[in-house]
Amino acid sequence: MTLAPEQQERDRPAPGRSFSVTDDWAPAFDALPRSLFLPDLVWAHDMAAGTSRPVDRTTDERAWLEAAAADIPIVTQWDDGAHHGTGPGRVPTSSASQPSLVASMLDDLHAEPGMRVLEQGTGTGWNAALLAHRLGDANVTTIEIDPQVAAQARAALERAGHRPRAVCADGAPGHPPGAPYDRIIATYGLRDIPHAWIGQTRPGGLVLTPFGTHYSNADALVRLTVHRDGTASGPFLRPVEFMKMRSQRLRPPEHPADGGTLARSTTTATLPPHGQFDPFPFAAGLRLPDVTHAVQPHEDGARTLWLYSLTVPAWAAVTFRDGESSHPVRQYGARRLWEEFEQAIAWWHEAGEPGVERLGVTVTPHGWHAWLDDPARPI
Repeated sequence: MTLAPEQQERDRPAPGRSFSVTDDWAPAFDALPRSLFLPDLVWAHDMAAGTSRPVDRTTDERAWLEAAAADIPIVTQWDDGAHHGTGPGRVPTSSASQPSLVASMLDDLHAEPGMRVLEQGTGTGWNAALLAHRLGDANVTTIEIDPQVAAQARAALERAGHRPRAVCADGAPGHPPGAPYDRIIATYGLRDIPHAWIGQTRPGGLVLTPFGTHYSNADALVRLTVHRDGTASGPFLRPVEFMKMRSQRLRPPEHPADGGTLARSTTTATLPPHGQFDPFPFAAGLRLPDVTHAVQPHEDGARTLWLYSLTVPAWAAVTFRDGESSHPVRQYGARRLWEEFEQAIAWWHEAGEPGVERLGVTVTPHGWHAWLDDPARPI
């Protein structure tokens, strides 16, 4: 849905367009503007403010067209379709991604005319149409889990003159009837990469997907090469943030009830920056894939890092105040999350404070593991 700021700065727009497109994909983008695939009522997302505002074509067509052409994400559904009215809903659940991100991901896919592509997450249908324009309708299969979203996308695709195979289903099992695919591309974030996708991609083919952990909502785009032994591996390309696959959304853990053992201590560790696209939170999640966190600001400028285990009842809380060298630690439960977190900080510093571009992941039939610089260096 959203590019990291540094990628936005790298992608300079071509003349006459608010975002850059490679020569291979320019004809598709010129023939298929995003406006062809948007409903009348959308919510334009302000990435700096983190807010969304309604834009209704029936009452302000000029503003609607400006939003459709802008290099911003546009929300098209809230709360899995349960939302009503013009105001923003609680949780955005379908969108038209930032056009520069769409363009860069299609370039990252390394798809060529004649290749067979499975798209996971049809959304508005725009990305499927771009693929179909370049590769041919018969070579594109797109899957959408939400029946209303799928129906709207299918109608938009037909109006645009394209009829790829559009399937309304859960994308986790892939789509065996169309396999093997040369490429699979996902337009939502994953916390576990379905091995069915690996099995339905030919050896040497690519799987391109946003991937991350429950430590934070951030993702990084990973490009996996599928091997003959049923595994796949590849590097992370850059930070992004997407809506998550519905079956893999985080269910926030409940704060464990009182009655257990509360341990108190102190630490001299310094908390690495925890902004949306800062490198440490993503790396920490790969070290601690079954941990989530929250940062609680205080009126006096202090901030408390909360860590929660997603597997056993356990939490840790550390309050940091600028200018103080020692910080109070509280931990509950059998798992000592702060000690694990300190080990992750030490590893990150010793590794040279890597960003996502030095990290990668390998997927096997039994799960996934991350690595640093090379698949032979698991973290």
